[in-house]
Amino acid sequence: QVQLVESGGGLVLPGASLKLSCAVSGRTLSRVTLAWVRQAPGKDREFVAALRWGTDTYHADSVRGRFSVSKDSAKSTVYLQMNSLKPEDTAIYSCAATPRRLITSQVRALYEYDSWGQGTQVTVSS
Repeated sequence: QVQLVESGGGLVLPGASLKLSCAVSGRTLSRVTLAWVRQAPGKDREFVAALRWGTDTYHADSVRGRFSVSKDSAKSTVYLQMNSLKPEDTAIYSCAATPRRLITSQVRALYEYDSWGQGTQVTVSS
């Protein structure tokens, strides 16, 4: 079982940047597909970005060019760098993982992930 702990959320102004961290234990980053997922108030969970087996990255259209996913294998941590934040980015951000090497068409399907972190709140407001 993969354990996940997120950190780095907070309150920021529109246009600001924030970097979220997801500490991973129970599996090496090269053998896990990890996704960042967000849920805004009153809305369904939404795929944001993913890192597949430590190499392949995926980003939702709504964040491409502003958000980027990366890793530090030595720290067993996956990051979500968020730039040019907008009020509509306000949500609870969680990381989710599966030990399976998902194919591309599966990466954005949230039901494919079986381990979830507790989430961290990101609020973008003036």
